[in-house]
Amino acid sequence: MNKLPPFKELIIYEDNELVFINKPAFISSLNERNNENKSIISIAKKFNNDLQLCHRLDKETSGILVLSKNAAVYRDMAIKFEHREIDKTYHAIVEGSLSVENKSIHIPLAVTKKGIAKVDLKEGRPSETIFSTIKLFKHFTLLSCKPITGRLHQIRIHLASQNFPISGDLTYGGQLPMLSNYKKKYKVGKFENENPMIKRVALHAFELKFELNGKNYEISAPYPKDFDVFLKQIEKFEC
Repeated sequence: MNKLPPFKELIIYEDNELVFINKPAFISSLNERNNENKSIISIAKKFNNDLQLCHRLDKETSGILVLSKNAAVYRDMAIKFEHREIDKTYHAIVEGSLSVENKSIHIPLAVTKKGIAKVDLKEGRPSETIFSTIKLFKHFTLLSCKPITGRLHQIRIHLASQNFPISGDLTYGGQLPMLSNYKKKYKVGKFENENPMIKRVALHAFELKFELNGKNYEISAPYPKDFDVFLKQIEKFEC
């Protein structure tokens, strides 16, 4: 079980209407059925009972989340998310070298009974993501991903459908990245087991941009330690 830091330590920015936090990986946005693990909303309510999550992130995904401080702002934000008036940017480290600039992927998606997203050209819901390369390496790519629609696991399945799965995304064809597979003459100690460079889906919700009540917001969330270390390892041995 991951230990949650105090909610106050997660805050990136706040004003009289909104609170922006940097969600750690492996923490659910909302309470889970078994309620064994603490969630973002549970610690947010202890910090300020009026706080409400305006959206959510997958449990493994780190990054920016916005919460409202009152019911009126919550309704306004719900409308903005529904009408796609919020510009969302994720950063992903994918397997393979992919050089693209504002590449739009339009592939309809559906969800199985097991809660897994899949491509469904006949009955799937329209889904669009725009991808741009941030940094290119020999075996990996750091990508900017802008989901226009908000389907379950949309970024993950869109990338997997193009044969560029997100590193560490075992559900959709990715592999746990082992340094020994890429670094020449890499050796593991005799009594040691090699650990992957990252132990989760290498996806981070990086930035939110929108206007609310005459104020422009452009808030970004720094990379967490595991994502940052993984990227630095790639930069070191692949440049």
